[in-house]
Amino acid sequence: MPAEMKIAVAGATGRVGSRVVELLEASDHDVVPMSRSTGVDVVTGEGLAQALAGVDCVIDAASGSARGARPPEPTAANEFFTASARNLHEIGLKAGVQRIVEVSVIGVDHFTTGQGAAKYAHEIAMLAGPIPVRVLRAAQFHEMVPQLIQWGSRGDVAYVRKMRIQSVASRTVAQALVDLATDPAWAASPARPTLPFPEIAGPREENLADMATLFVARRGMSLCIQEVTDPTDPGDAIYADGGMLANPHATLAGPLFEAWLDSGDATAYPAG
Repeated sequence: MPAEMKIAVAGATGRVGSRVVELLEASDHDVVPMSRSTGVDVVTGEGLAQALAGVDCVIDAASGSARGARPPEPTAANEFFTASARNLHEIGLKAGVQRIVEVSVIGVDHFTTGQGAAKYAHEIAMLAGPIPVRVLRAAQFHEMVPQLIQWGSRGDVAYVRKMRIQSVASRTVAQALVDLATDPAWAASPARPTLPFPEIAGPREENLADMATLFVARRGMSLCIQEVTDPTDPGDAIYADGGMLANPHATLAGPLFEAWLDSGDATAYPAG
């Protein structure tokens, strides 16, 4: 077992960050949860110097939006990621942080606009800083499916994007982030990463509309799922044509979506 470390978690109340905190605490690491609710703001820098004092590694799972909320608009997302990357590096370096683990999204390098492009710019900004960074690209989460159903519901119809997806449980991603952060070899020699970035995804390709249909059936919801496309969205073809699927080198990890539906983690997403 890796030696006990002091690890700060940005976005500690978010979907992945909260799981990371649980896993680290269960392994007896010294955990510093960082979120606005704990008095730490990675964008303004408020409370960040105090939080990072004596920290060995930062796991950055901050997304710029509250759990369950819609992602920020692209301009706001760019501003959030730019400021957070700058502050984590500048303030972290002064505090003695040795390395950072960053969670990103599979396929973001295909996007030139929107949220995908903002997240890709975040990767670049994080890797350009003085502290060594490891990026883990994850597939979309199982938890995204009920969220998209909620956002797309209009009366008795829920409209979901046409998407080839290889979704993964957020808890599985959190464990992969913890494993990267506590890797003894990287701790001993925190070299900068080489391409390709490690990826983690679910065991098989799925269709988002089929997953949404399964979810509403399991929850007894009287919703009809309708698959839609948006030709005006430059990212539409990326989603539909498999641009968000895992590469051959990716780690594939369960549970499958239908198994996740029967787990305790899925109970946070009841019938709406």
